[in-house]
Amino acid sequence: MLKKVTKATSWMVGAVALALVAAVPSSAKVVGDTIIFGVALSETGKYSTNGKHTRNGYELAKERINGRGGVKVAGKLYKIDIKYYDDESTPARGAQLAERLIKQDGIKFMLGPYSSGLTKAIAPVTEKYKVPMIEGNGASRSIFNKGYKYVFAVLSTSDFYLREAINLAAEVAKKNGKNPNSLKVALAIENDPFSQDIRAGVLEDAKRWGMRVVVDDKLPPELNDMSATLTKVKALKPDVLIVSGHSKGATLVIRQLSDLKVDVPILAITHCEAAQVTKNFGPLADYTLCAAQWAPALTYTDQWFGSASDYAKTFEKKYGYVPPYQAAESTAAVLVYADALERAGSFDTDKVRDAIGATILKTFYGNVQFDKTGKNIAKPMVLRQIQKGEYKVVAPTKWATSELIWPRPKWSER
Repeated sequence: MLKKVTKATSWMVGAVALALVAAVPSSAKVVGDTIIFGVALSETGKYSTNGKHTRNGYELAKERINGRGGVKVAGKLYKIDIKYYDDESTPARGAQLAERLIKQDGIKFMLGPYSSGLTKAIAPVTEKYKVPMIEGNGASRSIFNKGYKYVFAVLSTSDFYLREAINLAAEVAKKNGKNPNSLKVALAIENDPFSQDIRAGVLEDAKRWGMRVVVDDKLPPELNDMSATLTKVKALKPDVLIVSGHSKGATLVIRQLSDLKVDVPILAITHCEAAQVTKNFGPLADYTLCAAQWAPALTYTDQWFGSASDYAKTFEKKYGYVPPYQAAESTAAVLVYADALERAGSFDTDKVRDAIGATILKTFYGNVQFDKTGKNIAKPMVLRQIQKGEYKVVAPTKWATSELIWPRPKWSER
């Protein structure tokens, strides 16, 4: 009889426990003393390289926060963990996995995927379920004109990525006695949301300076050849060439400029570090201007990692390579979450969302403060030039650590 009562009692306790576990997702995915974040991330497909950088950034933040005791919420310390699914670099798959994380796995705190396209696909899902998402790799400004209340980005929006190259070209022209409106600009931009926002920003500033756009090519997403565009550049001799095509675009333009011996005074591109252009191309990559959300040479500091340089050393020691900004901004997203959770003092998602929205925080990655659309309005973009294989901050000039080498030496002179 006692045995039967014990079984019945055990069943009832299990049922109650199951009910309690089922009830937890209404406020947060917390198991014991662990807060679980969810993310759909590109571990395969075209974004797999940057997906790896993003994951490494998340994992380093997790390790550092947990190593310091965790996140204190309402007086109790919690460790953090992250549940990953592979979105296969496909927006539809990303949205499907976000739904799975929230509805099936009970995740109530989301971290962002890699790329603007994936972020745009996932944002409506997190918004639908009122789940906060802090992201560091979806920079398209179109993410922030939909009225979303639960999406926050620690990075600068993509229309600012390469504007500074146009402003720098204008500055150089004036310094050398030329009117900026005499300059010619060439663009080779992938036809995806992120890159097309870059194009829009560059065109706005080129128009403001009165510069003439002589090449404006949209490149296919499955990019494997830029020779047709670069042949036009060689013939039309622009003063500035702007390229955005993620890691594949960076790799192609460095290789094919050399192969075709195309000379251009200023070359500005995205994804230099993600494509490892200095490692893969050596001196061929020299004099390239690289857009960056962040650089180890900047003087930002925080309570978790110390300086930007300290973060870079910690990352390189663990992963064996210098952190690209994609990793740094991913780490920063987790730090912002930790800060907001502590200030909220609760796992209620609306309270946490409000705490995120009220963020004013200094991190190794830069200052973070969100406007009402979820954009970070406290951090600028920078341009670094590869000089003898090293990245040197050259713009904006008031934050420069080195002088711009201009014009890029002709191939015949190298």
